[in-house]
Amino acid sequence: MSVAYELTLLHAQMREWRRHLHQFPETAFEETQTAHYIAGKLADFGLDVHQGLAKTGVVATLNAGNGGKKIALRADMDALHIQEQNSFAYQSRHDGKMHACGHDGHSAMLLGAACYLSAHRNFNGTVFFVFQPAEEGRAGAKRMIDDGLFRQFPADCVFGMHNYPDVPTGHFAIKAGAMMASFDCFEITLTGQATHAAMPHKGNDAIVAAAHVVMALQTIVSRMLDPAAPAVVSITQIHAGETWNALPESVVLRGTFRCFDSALQTLIADKIAQLVKAICAGFNVGAELKFNPENPAYPVTFNAEAATALALKAAVAVVGAAHVDRQPTPSMGSEDFAFMLQEKPGSYIWIGNGPSANSCLLHNPHYDFNDDILPVGAAYWVELVQTVLGAD
Repeated sequence: MSVAYELTLLHAQMREWRRHLHQFPETAFEETQTAHYIAGKLADFGLDVHQGLAKTGVVATLNAGNGGKKIALRADMDALHIQEQNSFAYQSRHDGKMHACGHDGHSAMLLGAACYLSAHRNFNGTVFFVFQPAEEGRAGAKRMIDDGLFRQFPADCVFGMHNYPDVPTGHFAIKAGAMMASFDCFEITLTGQATHAAMPHKGNDAIVAAAHVVMALQTIVSRMLDPAAPAVVSITQIHAGETWNALPESVVLRGTFRCFDSALQTLIADKIAQLVKAICAGFNVGAELKFNPENPAYPVTFNAEAATALALKAAVAVVGAAHVDRQPTPSMGSEDFAFMLQEKPGSYIWIGNGPSANSCLLHNPHYDFNDDILPVGAAYWVELVQTVLGAD
């Protein structure tokens, strides 16, 4: 494994950074102390640090040589609203919040790369180190872009990395094309006529109508889409009623759908609208349908061919060809890094976090980032910079 000696020496520091961030998790657009901590480290390394994009975002700039090419490397910073159930010394000190997806590790790896590159500057061009807030369902990447990320920091290409369970520890997985699915939410409010449960004929039962809607939506994937086109539609919330003996006036259904094609994303939304309208008309109940009521839809995370070839070259240089999966199965999970890939050519890679026992299963109250992969991830970033920008 070609991990630079200095990065091996940085391992203990990266572990310290990661565990500090793990102890003080902050959720979407509230990463104030996280951003302060990261910005302080970057300033200590001698980088030019900018704060405030998307409220808590941090971007650091490092120049070397006289090359004009610019690369952006992105790590996410936010935690989740999960009550941690680990008992180690660095467990979360913020009740109800937890780094259950490894963003603490992502930030530590990018900090390690920034520290190394600042000390050596063995590349020719500009590196932007992007520490992004609010990846978890709040589209922080889009907010950073809207706030001027690529206007102020005009990268030619952008790259992201995420730890991944069931990829062997320290291995990589990457492919051109769709890597992660799109993500849409929807909310359906069905309004009927409330009545006594003993006299259902005197009202219009929104619960029964909702039950039919739930079952009908499952036929979108199984009966309305090409079986060769992966997609999933899930109802995740049902809210109705407050007592045993009355039919409520309204029911609220919430859910999500995901796929790997933007045209299919539109088609699924159309099919949801058609089914909801027809079923509710049949039951004589009103229906209000909202798509993505709180946050924008996430597009497909789509890796560009040329950028992926560069990322693959860097990954192979770090861990060897035998430890890089070049045809991973795309994930139905989603990533707001997709917004950045819509703006700039780039690629998104998975780094193996090990078997998906509780300690490695994402969004799990027992999750903990695998510190063994910190120098491997940092080495990938360093190798990628040198691959894209060239050694000075």
